[in-house]
Amino acid sequence: MTTFFTSDTHFGDMRVLRFDHRPFADLAEHDEALVARWNERVGPGDTVWHLGDFALGPGPERCAALLDALHGEKHLVAGNNDDAATLSLPGWASVRHYAELVVEDRMLVLCHYAFRTWNGIGRGAVNLHGHSHNKLTPMPKQYDVGVDAQGFRPVTLPEVLASRRRGARKAPAPA
Repeated sequence: MTTFFTSDTHFGDMRVLRFDHRPFADLAEHDEALVARWNERVGPGDTVWHLGDFALGPGPERCAALLDALHGEKHLVAGNNDDAATLSLPGWASVRHYAELVVEDRMLVLCHYAFRTWNGIGRGAVNLHGHSHNKLTPMPKQYDVGVDAQGFRPVTLPEVLASRRRGARKAPAPA
């Protein structure tokens, strides 16, 4: 079992094509590509922490279908665009606004928003977040796991930690 992290998929949200300049011809292609890239990496027995802004606009039935199409046990750390219908979808293993957990012997502080400081920062804890769509200059020990920053797919903790090392290669964008 592997643990993955992602954020800001914005399924059904036309704004991301315009504001974030995502490389997709239309919203259908966007949503289809994000589901495919998720499922290429994540298996049924894996865990995914989605750090908010799962979807906006497609309606509860479409949101439920999208969530059901995604592999893995899915936990949501709510974002500012996650409405009550998204929060109450039956496909979430848990829904919360903040989480602390240990993965690969590393304490992680998870929230949709980037923190200036967080619990355990002086003891090596890492803050994983979304919301900024790869537009925020990170602080040490702080990583944007949003799809805009991570090749439009969920990533593992080692991939996140390696993403800022000198010469680290960014994940490829969809063709």
